[in-house]
Amino acid sequence: MTDQNTNGYDDEEMTVELELEDGQMVNCAIITILTVDKKDYIALLPLDEDGNNEDGEVWFYQYEEDEYNPDAEPKLTYIDNDEEYENVADAFDEYLDNAEFDEIVDND
Repeated sequence: MTDQNTNGYDDEEMTVELELEDGQMVNCAIITILTVDKKDYIALLPLDEDGNNEDGEVWFYQYEEDEYNPDAEPKLTYIDNDEEYENVADAFDEYLDNAEFDEIVDND
């Protein structure tokens, strides 16, 4: 696939399939894992059937790995606390700012 068809997310990108509360399955590209207040969070980019994300929406979940079983699936937990969600969103904005800065520096 070309970047034009996948908005920069190609077959090499890490993805995860989520089951929503209504039973719908959504494929998401993993953007990054952030640590905020000693907890890990994952930023996901939901993709449509064609592997695109037209609206730029990003989903955040608390992310936990089983320290005793590295082969176990990580646990994703919905963030239902507004303050916690805002802290994660702010950390993600900072991540994006740093990524853009790094891209500018790398292009010079």
